[in-house]
Amino acid sequence: MPDSDHTVPPGHILRYPFYERAIHWTASFSYIYLLLTGLAFWSPWLFWLTHLLGGPQISRILHPWIGLIFFIAVCFMYSVWHQDMHFTAVDREWWKSLDKYTRNEDEKMPPAGRYNAGQKALFWTFLIAGLLLVASGLVLWLPEYIPWNLRWLRYIAVLLHPIAALVTIANFMIHVYMSVFAERGALNSMIKGDVSLSFIRRFHPGWYREILATEAAREIGSADLPK
Repeated sequence: MPDSDHTVPPGHILRYPFYERAIHWTASFSYIYLLLTGLAFWSPWLFWLTHLLGGPQISRILHPWIGLIFFIAVCFMYSVWHQDMHFTAVDREWWKSLDKYTRNEDEKMPPAGRYNAGQKALFWTFLIAGLLLVASGLVLWLPEYIPWNLRWLRYIAVLLHPIAALVTIANFMIHVYMSVFAERGALNSMIKGDVSLSFIRRFHPGWYREILATEAAREIGSADLPK
C-alpha cells in the first residue's frame, strides 16, 4: 500500500514516524536509567548498581536531571498519542474478552483499533504515575525550597515516590511482555517504524478496516479525476 515514507516495504504501513520513535526511546532509556538508579538508592542490596552507572555520586547527581529528560519525553508522548488513547465501546468489549487475549485467541477478540484497550490503559497509567514520580521527585530533590509549614509535602513525597515507581515498574514489565511476546512484531515497528498488514489484520483488525476504507476512498477519488 502506498505511504508517504518511501522506505516502507511493500505489504507494510508506517506506524511510527522517526520523531515518534525518537520520543519513545528517549523516554524508555531515561526511564531505565531512573529505574536502576532508583532501585539502587531504595535498597542497600541493590546499591551495587550505581557502580555500573557511573558510580554512587554521579548516579545521585544524574538521577534528578535524567528525571527531567524523562518528564519532557512523557509530555511529548502525551501530545503525540493522547488523541488515539480515548476509550471506546470496542475497548469495553475488549476488556470483557481479556481471557481470550491471554489465550492468544485473537480471532475471537473485538476489532481493536490502532491501539487496543490494554495499550491505552498502560499509556494512561504510565502517564499519571510518571507525573507523580516527577512531582514527588522535585520535592525530594529540592527540600530546602519547601517552607516548614508545608513540610507535610516531604512526607507525602517520601511515600508517593516509591509507590508511583512500583506502578511504573509493573507497567514496564507488562509493556515489554506485550511488545515482545503477546504481539510479535510490535517491538520491531518501534525500531524500524513500519508494520506488516498481516500484523495489523491479526492484532488490530479495526485499524486494518480503516486502512482498507482509506485506500478504497483514494482509489475512488483517483478514478473521478479528469483524464
